[in-house]
Amino acid sequence: MRRADKLSQSVTPPNTRSLTHKAAEASHHVPAVRRALQLSFDSCEPPKEINKPAMTVIIGFEGSANKIGIGIIRDGEVLSNPRRTYITPPGQGFMPSDTARHHRAVILTVLKEALEQSGLKPADIDGVAFTKGPGMGAPLVTVALVARTVAQLWGKPLLGVNHCIGHIEMGRLITKSDNPTVLYVSGGNTQVIAYSQKRYRIFGETIDIAVGNCLDRFARVIKISNDPSPGYNIEQMAKKGSHYVELPYTVKGMDVSFSGILSYIEDAANKMLSSGQCTAEDLCFSLQETVFAMLVEITERAMAHCGSQEALIVGGVGCNMRLQEMMGVMCQERGAKLFATDERFCIDNGAMIAQAGWEMFRSGQVTELEDSWITQRYRTDEVEVTWRD
Repeated sequence: MRRADKLSQSVTPPNTRSLTHKAAEASHHVPAVRRALQLSFDSCEPPKEINKPAMTVIIGFEGSANKIGIGIIRDGEVLSNPRRTYITPPGQGFMPSDTARHHRAVILTVLKEALEQSGLKPADIDGVAFTKGPGMGAPLVTVALVARTVAQLWGKPLLGVNHCIGHIEMGRLITKSDNPTVLYVSGGNTQVIAYSQKRYRIFGETIDIAVGNCLDRFARVIKISNDPSPGYNIEQMAKKGSHYVELPYTVKGMDVSFSGILSYIEDAANKMLSSGQCTAEDLCFSLQETVFAMLVEITERAMAHCGSQEALIVGGVGCNMRLQEMMGVMCQERGAKLFATDERFCIDNGAMIAQAGWEMFRSGQVTELEDSWITQRYRTDEVEVTWRD
């Protein structure tokens, strides 16, 4: 199916919309949340009207995958950004239901930490932002339900944020980049993006699995630890690799494909390791070099097309130092500048959702309660970026 045809379809499947509408209707069943926050519905006020105050404070809830984070932003200043990660044993991924159960167990603790670290009270908050999508259904519903509840208890407007745009706006805030070509790389997404006419336009993307998913699944094959993350452990092992194993290199125009690389290495890894043809470190090194070269290629092509002199790396894979090094060489050769952040802001976090919510709030965008459903499919280029010229 052509990309244009995909874009013409609804981003929310009927079963997802039904699930999330039911979750929205159930948001009044919150005695545990009410007790934990020491609040009552009697003190609720109607959502305050947006009057664009001089100092705007937004709290953001993120939980689209195995990270649960809550951050507070005040006019570009990160006041707090606590986070928890659901970690599974080596060789295993994380299931949606188990991940949601983890998020439910810790979200109120993380919320309390966010408020304490910021030194603020609920009355100081101007809006409640949450990840609307894309992501895993069960974790998204869990976090959205708490965000809805908090918004009603505190009498604050809701702000449904696109996860991908949260990464972009956080990267722009932290690095002070102006109008970069964005390489967005994570466990669930791989896109090359540039801003034009009120949209973040996708110039290239994966046609199957994300680069982070490719790395994670490779880690399961050779039983690399998931603590703190498989991608980080692959990066450390790759530093010790010296022999390059040739792997499939699949760039199709502006798009990339990682499923063939993964299938090849899943089939060949154990044979090569057992025969002594290479080491696990060599495989980590070879996989990184191959997939990162593909990403650099399509990013450079997008920069040439846009006439861009800035590149910004965002998403969890973006904190990989080898990827930053390769992108840096490309930018240097083009006379361009590279921007990147560390693991505090590359990896999923609540502050990035708060920052995107801050931009929405200041431009007059809010999300009504009946529209606060989540969706697992929410493309970056579907969002009208009202806060940029």
